[in-house]
Amino acid sequence: MSATRKAPMPRLARVAADEDHQLVVTWAEGDREGRTETVDLAPLIFTLRFYRPLRENLELFKTVRLIDNGTAIAWGDGEIDMAATSVERLAEESMTNQDFRDWMSANKLSYSTTSAALGISRRMVAYYAKDTPIPRYIALACQGYEAKRQNAWALPD
Repeated sequence: MSATRKAPMPRLARVAADEDHQLVVTWAEGDREGRTETVDLAPLIFTLRFYRPLRENLELFKTVRLIDNGTAIAWGDGEIDMAATSVERLAEESMTNQDFRDWMSANKLSYSTTSAALGISRRMVAYYAKDTPIPRYIALACQGYEAKRQNAWALPD
């Protein structure tokens, strides 16, 4: 029987509200340990009714703080909270401009071939490669492209 090492649960060291429902988080434990990154919470906040007060009140959103030793975050009086695992999932679905350039390079894609692969204009590829924030759907499309590319090379058992 082989033992597999299980990654520690994500735990946050610091959290601060940024802008437009984004947080700047620093990870204390988990796969992202030591990283500081901006995470867009809008996909959850604008989908789940539970988070309605946060989408209607940016001042409330700015009250974010760590709870439960960093395994969760909370707002206001603590009635609204979110697990660090949810924040981690959203972080995994995001992409920086450097991540985008690295993805293009790893897949040996030019601006034109990236444009064709993602179904966007070459101009938007250039913007994303430079400094325009990467929308979640583009980050997910890149992940899907990568997964499909890797599966195409997988050998059957």
